[in-house]
Amino acid sequence: MKKGFLIDMDGVIYSGDTMIDGADNFIATLQEKEIPFLFMTNNSQRTPLDTVKKVGKMGINIKEENVYTSAMATAWFLSFMNPKGTAYVLGEGGLLTSLHQWGYTLVNDNPDYVVVGEGRNFTLEMVNNAVDFILSGSRLIATNLDPSPKKKGWNNLGIKAVVSMIEEATGKKAFTVGKPSPVMMRAARKTLGLEAQETIILGDTMDTDILGGVQLGYTTILTLSGVSKKNVLDDYPFKPDMVINSVAEIDLEKAMKLQRSSPSFTP
Repeated sequence: MKKGFLIDMDGVIYSGDTMIDGADNFIATLQEKEIPFLFMTNNSQRTPLDTVKKVGKMGINIKEENVYTSAMATAWFLSFMNPKGTAYVLGEGGLLTSLHQWGYTLVNDNPDYVVVGEGRNFTLEMVNNAVDFILSGSRLIATNLDPSPKKKGWNNLGIKAVVSMIEEATGKKAFTVGKPSPVMMRAARKTLGLEAQETIILGDTMDTDILGGVQLGYTTILTLSGVSKKNVLDDYPFKPDMVINSVAEIDLEKAMKLQRSSPSFTP
């Protein structure tokens, strides 16, 4: 059976602007063995080209088609729900580009959707506009609900905090596209041309990567180089199929033989 990887980035491939040891060799091995993979990230700010350039500086050479973002999943989802629609966006380059590519028009009045992604360039006035649009009938979409890191000096408020503010002000809940939503998890898998039992998730977060993979019957590998640490694993009612300290110690042959026991249905 063929297998392929959906790979989280921050905490798996790099930490900030520093590559995690072994990440370059792992990706090079996948390429050498022609094992399909996608970098699957909830970050909606960057375009695939931005990601290619970022990891390229670390010595990891990939193509744009090796990247799948929550912005891409959001734009695809909206085009499926309401083709050629309109959106008011709180977000940046990656999200704006993806919406344009899927035929969406960005407007400042009476949008079909208010779409919230990561960013530092939108203002409280824009948030107030978003609230008014939603109260007038626009629907609220979040690219993801990643939380703030709760670290002193962090200068990029987590998207979950922004979305929560808008939800409280409108009384409306956002529909979320990014991990662990099955919308993004399925779309990324289908981009690789894989079935559920052929898909391996490699991530650092139990609440997104591993949860999403377990729900869809994917094989899951947790690396402890990022968010989730070994001491919290027993707090969850689900578990990954493999736990590693970092990609430097991944046994690719063993990983390819892992098989998640799937439910009787195929997601």
